[in-house]
Amino acid sequence: QVQLAESGGGLVQAVGSLRLSCAVSGNMFSVSIMAWYRQAPGKQRDLVASVAPSSVTNYADSVKGRFTISRDNAKKTVYLQMNSLKPEDTAVYYCKMRFPISGSDIWGQGTQVTVSS
Repeated sequence: QVQLAESGGGLVQAVGSLRLSCAVSGNMFSVSIMAWYRQAPGKQRDLVASVAPSSVTNYADSVKGRFTISRDNAKKTVYLQMNSLKPEDTAVYYCKMRFPISGSDIWGQGTQVTVSS
């Protein structure tokens, strides 16, 4: 059974940095698309960044140039380095794993990121 566990969230001042981690237990990590989403109170859950098995990345316009997604297949972990944080980045951040053939998704439990002004 595959499970995702996020860590690294917390409270940080504006222009500060945080690094989120998502550790995956089980198989299929190296062939799956990994992504980070976020959901602010009262808003929908939006894609922040994704990384394919080939390490090709994709970012939301709002985080381009500030956030970096990366993956370590040996550790079965995906990271989100967040720099120059803004109060509007405040949200619960979720890790998602998409299986390559079925297209089914597995979500982590989320980690809170709060950016104070």
